[in-house]
Amino acid sequence: MKLVSWNVNGLRAVINKGFKDFFKEIDADIFCMQETKMQENQLDDNIKEIFKGYNAYWNSAEKKGYSGTAIMTKSKPLNVKYGIGIEEHDKEGRVITLEFEKFYMVNCYTPNSKRELERLDYRMIWEDAFRNYLVELNKEKPVIICGDLNVAHKEIDLKNPKTNRRNAGFTDEERDKMTELLNAGFTDTFRYLYPDKTEAYTWWSYMFKAREKNAGWRIDYFIVSNDIKDKVKESYIYSEIMGSDHCPVGLDIEL
Repeated sequence: MKLVSWNVNGLRAVINKGFKDFFKEIDADIFCMQETKMQENQLDDNIKEIFKGYNAYWNSAEKKGYSGTAIMTKSKPLNVKYGIGIEEHDKEGRVITLEFEKFYMVNCYTPNSKRELERLDYRMIWEDAFRNYLVELNKEKPVIICGDLNVAHKEIDLKNPKTNRRNAGFTDEERDKMTELLNAGFTDTFRYLYPDKTEAYTWWSYMFKAREKNAGWRIDYFIVSNDIKDKVKESYIYSEIMGSDHCPVGLDIEL
């Protein structure tokens, strides 16, 4: 089974910047998107045509042009849930969960702590709530989580760890929350297969020619329940795919 996740940083903006070709070529069984920045009623015929043959699920933020997630899946899920069931966390369209026979597929766009860490306190509350949500799902059947989790977990996961120490996405608090999540019964698939691989990034600033220099961060993940980590065949970073400030990531898994 081939799974793909991509923070598209505005679906309508990326459609004609290589998205269409990549989506067609990769032919994923499940394709998850974050930061769609659109409501479902803004879908035009061009976008609908790309996703023909897939079951489509959209979770949009109340605020227009902001946040939002979507999942395209070839197989129809048994159930679909939008959000994590807590009102204060569910206004920004950040989570979609599809239930399949053998697993849960959770697509997530984690809130950014922002400059000056103005949203770090909220982020901590979110992290605990989201982790608890995943732990409960994991009691029922294995979980696959993907998306832009807005944290580089270890120093190996970004180009300049020392100068970014207190910046959003690399604070001790955010990194500790990722450790807590993994310790709760989950595995970062990329590091499971490639524990020592350096310069493997998924996001680059638009400033200072960061992508050209590969001065990036790995903040997009596929995370799985420990029960199924031995089913993981490959974990990908498609760093050559342009169109967004993030590149897609992928997972091959046999369930």
